[in-house]
Amino acid sequence: MNAWLLVRALEILCALSLVIQCIEYLKSQRHTQAKGIWSWSVQRADIPLTNPRILQFLDFIFLDDTHEKHLWLRLVVAISMLFMGSNLWIALFLFLSSLLLLIRWRGAFNGGSDFMTLVVLTGLLIAHVVALIAGPEIAWSACLWYTAIHAISSYFMSGWVKLLNKQWRNGQALSIFLDSGLYGPLSTQSAFRRPPIAQVCSWSFIIWEVLSPLALVNQEWAFIYCLIAGIFHFLVFVFFGLNRFFWAWAAGFPAIVFAAGWRW
Repeated sequence: MNAWLLVRALEILCALSLVIQCIEYLKSQRHTQAKGIWSWSVQRADIPLTNPRILQFLDFIFLDDTHEKHLWLRLVVAISMLFMGSNLWIALFLFLSSLLLLIRWRGAFNGGSDFMTLVVLTGLLIAHVVALIAGPEIAWSACLWYTAIHAISSYFMSGWVKLLNKQWRNGQALSIFLDSGLYGPLSTQSAFRRPPIAQVCSWSFIIWEVLSPLALVNQEWAFIYCLIAGIFHFLVFVFFGLNRFFWAWAAGFPAIVFAAGWRW
């Protein structure tokens, strides 16, 4: 597949993910303002910083009014990338903006989706910086490979951890997770409480994740793997309401397809 088409797909999917995230942040404003349960004055105590100038800067950035303007600006920049693509300044702003939001939320607002968003934005930043030195072809190859390696290794490590965990191997972990979902706890008659079914589902996840490096064998395998991954993340959204995961990880799929089509 054409590499530039994959680059554009990555930009569009990343932009969509960022737009959704910004809307969620803006809708959560009443909970993050001075009188909210996640106010900066409360979360500030968990930030391991002692430099007074940095703290003064963060106190200013995370003022209710300033923070809201930052989110609106982030939304506008994300929309511009959606329709016009990225450049060095867009990539740099979104990267630094993401770092600020990670600080605001003491490391992560939504776990793995924040991690993958930062991975893709780092890849975009790498592309635009390297392009100034080595040209666009090498730069975008570096971006896509960086993103693909992180995505594949994350799937692999997730499967490896499950493989080492007895509760995942015997299926118990699946019902525990589903009990905490949007429709949990599961009923006593749920099929997922039956050991054979729970084990089959658990081992399906484990095998699929552990075999993730095989997605790089060729682009056909990569397409199939990304399709299964998309279905998996959609099911996570349905059962747990984690829509961020679907879009954040989908942004990495074009990179996986590119890496699978690489010929040395």
